[in-house]
Amino acid sequence: MSKSRVLSGIQPTADSFHLGNQLGALNSWVDLQAEYDCFYFIADQHAITVEYDPEVLRNRTRVSYAQLLALGVSPEQSTIFVQSQVPEHSQLAWVLSCLTGYGEASRMTQFKDKSAKGGAGSASVGLFTYPILQAADILLYQPEFVPVGEDQRQHLELTRDLAGRFNGRFGEVFGLPKPLIVKATAKIRDLQDPTKKMSKSLPTGCLFLLDDPKKIEKKIKSAVTDSETVVRFDEENKPGVSNLLSILSAYSGESIADLEVRYEGQMYGPFKTEVAEVVVDFAKGFQERTNELLADTGALDQQIASGATKARSVAQQTLDAVYEKSGFLR
Repeated sequence: MSKSRVLSGIQPTADSFHLGNQLGALNSWVDLQAEYDCFYFIADQHAITVEYDPEVLRNRTRVSYAQLLALGVSPEQSTIFVQSQVPEHSQLAWVLSCLTGYGEASRMTQFKDKSAKGGAGSASVGLFTYPILQAADILLYQPEFVPVGEDQRQHLELTRDLAGRFNGRFGEVFGLPKPLIVKATAKIRDLQDPTKKMSKSLPTGCLFLLDDPKKIEKKIKSAVTDSETVVRFDEENKPGVSNLLSILSAYSGESIADLEVRYEGQMYGPFKTEVAEVVVDFAKGFQERTNELLADTGALDQQIASGATKARSVAQQTLDAVYEKSGFLR
């Protein structure tokens, strides 16, 4: 019996994945491989909707790919590729753009949020239309499921709307992908402002997995807690301590309840020290695996090219069906 297909992507917009990426989404990517036919990609085309440096993008794309492999995303179990190496993404995006209303695209909340930060005049057409490219990313591979967070639900709804619109106008090609609610993942917060989620845009409170271990240790030991001394999970009243408990639980395998019992009557110092130890221990192994892959660029690029070939064998079939239904000459 064939497995249901899942598709997901991540942008190469930082020099390193951060702890929130790993514990939030990427660990689930690894777990999903056992049950699903997984297609995972580095969304480098999405990374150029804002100003960028070409050499930095090229390097970050390789580093992101290597990090996926180092985390346990397997080329033997999954199709792992770089978006720009599969031109069918852009080709399908144009067809879908011609089915998307201007008002429909302008209602996408992420465009409104990002353009508001830089001023409407600074926003590119690419930023405006990137949810349509995202729809093409998904529909090309006909996945049954797409893992989504709350900030992506609107984009998946647009994808489903466009798939249904194409099918209704030209004939059945696309299935309607469903959101995949993965098992509960740790919601990792910023170490300096635990009311916000961990993000590369807030680097002082963000733990990057490729950072020097001493820097990781220092960030954890200087993490914001509170004026109490009780190690207790209470996201509303003790967000900093709760965040550190989530991190320690994720890396140690101990439940939060067991950790609360173990640290009863102790101060925050020993608690932070253990959090730092387990994260640094993981980071050292992860960095070693990533650096081994990056040391042989030729082999890594060959692996990336192989992933693109595998992805294109599926994408081309979908695009052929779309072009036939759309009235393009063969």
